[in-house]
Amino acid sequence: MGLLALGTPLPWNEAKKHADHVRNHGITQFLHIWERLKDRTGDELLWGDEIEYMVVAFDNDEKNAKLSLRQTEILAKLSNIVDDICADCPDKQVPKSDARRTLARKHLNPNEVPLTFTSFPRLGAPGQFTEPYCDPADAISSHSLFLPEEITNPHARFPTLTANIRTRRGSKVAINLPIFVDKNTPRPFIDPATPWDRNRYPEDSEAKNGAALPDHIYLDAMGFGMGCCCLQLTFQACNVSDARRLYDGLIPIGPILLALTGASPIWRGYLADVDCRWNVIAGSVDDRTAGERGEKPLSPEDRFRIPKSRYDSVDLYISDNWMNRPEYNDTYVPYDEAIYDRLLKNGIDALLAKHVAHLFIRDPLVIFSETIDQDDSTSSDHFENLQSTNWQTLRFKPPPPGSPIGWRVEFRSMEVQITDFENAAFAVFVVLLSRAIMSFNLNTYLPISKVDENMARAQQRDASRQGRFYFRKNVYPPGSSAASSGSSSPCECNPKKRDKKLRNCFEAAAPPEDAFIAVNGHAVEEEFVEMSMDEIINGKGPEFPGLLGLVNAYLDTLDIEPQEMAKIQQYLGLIRRRADGSLLTAATWIRNFVQSHPDYKQDSVVSQEINYDLLTAIDEIERGARKAPDLLPEYYTGGNKDGGSIGL
Repeated sequence: MGLLALGTPLPWNEAKKHADHVRNHGITQFLHIWERLKDRTGDELLWGDEIEYMVVAFDNDEKNAKLSLRQTEILAKLSNIVDDICADCPDKQVPKSDARRTLARKHLNPNEVPLTFTSFPRLGAPGQFTEPYCDPADAISSHSLFLPEEITNPHARFPTLTANIRTRRGSKVAINLPIFVDKNTPRPFIDPATPWDRNRYPEDSEAKNGAALPDHIYLDAMGFGMGCCCLQLTFQACNVSDARRLYDGLIPIGPILLALTGASPIWRGYLADVDCRWNVIAGSVDDRTAGERGEKPLSPEDRFRIPKSRYDSVDLYISDNWMNRPEYNDTYVPYDEAIYDRLLKNGIDALLAKHVAHLFIRDPLVIFSETIDQDDSTSSDHFENLQSTNWQTLRFKPPPPGSPIGWRVEFRSMEVQITDFENAAFAVFVVLLSRAIMSFNLNTYLPISKVDENMARAQQRDASRQGRFYFRKNVYPPGSSAASSGSSSPCECNPKKRDKKLRNCFEAAAPPEDAFIAVNGHAVEEEFVEMSMDEIINGKGPEFPGLLGLVNAYLDTLDIEPQEMAKIQQYLGLIRRRADGSLLTAATWIRNFVQSHPDYKQDSVVSQEINYDLLTAIDEIERGARKAPDLLPEYYTGGNKDGGSIGL
């Protein structure tokens, strides 16, 4: 969520005066952290999931499912309760995912339900979509045609962030999703629900002047993106070197799991021709000016042409491991040369220096007047101001000052799933895959340009079943292969005693004697091919066992109780079947539900009644009251019966 400091946020015309101050002191703070903790090592594996919910209020008489706006009241109540519970928790443990939902249900109104659903389907649609009703005409921070001010978290950071993005950009954000064209969808599709002639805010004319594209669903506010729910995981690494290796290793995985978790085919009450939220969020916080976006010449205030939104896919690999070829960082990446030089002079290597200098081309969007001057030796607020508002598919996270927390990596691409079982399955899969990558010294590198292409492909309709993605043909380090490794481990080594817990400190593979030839003796283009989702997850021939094969090889190195292994294999079974297409992604299931609903008129419109029935069905599936054999395996019995725990 980023920094939630209390204080007086500055409007953009005041905040921009302090941008250089924040950048300069943010780098000073990072250098203090680096100098103190660059040699820290031996931290154990701690990992956590972040599962985001929405609260839906059901009106059974009107057959309307509405987004509850009681979030502040609910969170305050739950926060106090969880603090009391966690005071009695075993060391370093928190309630499991099913317990969180059960706890939330107990403290909601009788007609309210907590749902893990990526995007509320009728957010910004005609009629009442919030409880209580609020008028979009009063959207003083976003100036949205569709979303009311009350949709925004009332903490001072968020209305200010919304307004400052709009002001810095010089216009409202403009997101256009292609409409799903059905039999009766008007062509061209010109949205009749857009108030084209509203004249309340200066930006109201933008829609009719070209911001809203024909045959697209137009979204014009930060709330459409930052109102989405997702599933994120954070891992504590053994040391900074391992954190950088893990960060790089997971970068090519981000688009794959975005496609496999796709769960958001409905926007503003219309079926879209996409399955995922990513471009919506990227557009919703895109504060770049027209010059920075390359639509006009750079103005005197513009410092760089910036190819991407500050919410987008990773731009640079950062590990200093010998397997990281310079050719993998093959895209244009602007960076602040003065900051880069300063970092180099203070002992930061070129790869990490460029990463930080790239993040710091951005302006700080929210500055609190009370925190402009800080003690850089004990605070990291200025660093985090920019670090936490670069929302990429992964985040490399230095330790907070004065904290026992170590170097971390956050995996951020996945869409939240309907059930606790699915969210636990994807969490378990990523945790085990991260251990396989580190334990077996796997090489997952792809050119960043191909990762970007995979991100675009991942969001297309039915990408998981129909799409093809770039992936490495051989992920093993030089001198090792699937054929030579045996069934238990993709490395050549003597059998070892099985570990009883997940390890966190891994010795990086030593470069072979002919390392330069092994790594650089061929063109990068020879290293990867296009694969289906089934091939990437479940394997392609004897040389590529698939990501699940690697996970199972890692599991063979662990001493796991049969009952726990059976649970893990149930989770991995979901991943396998989603990848081979025998189970649908949430996006496809939702799309099929809408298209088969008796009220659907084959016109791309998701009506109030369809939305009500859809979200009712989602709640019933999660509780186990409704079977969905095309979405979930036969052994799924409901969230109240599934613990959602990895068991390790």
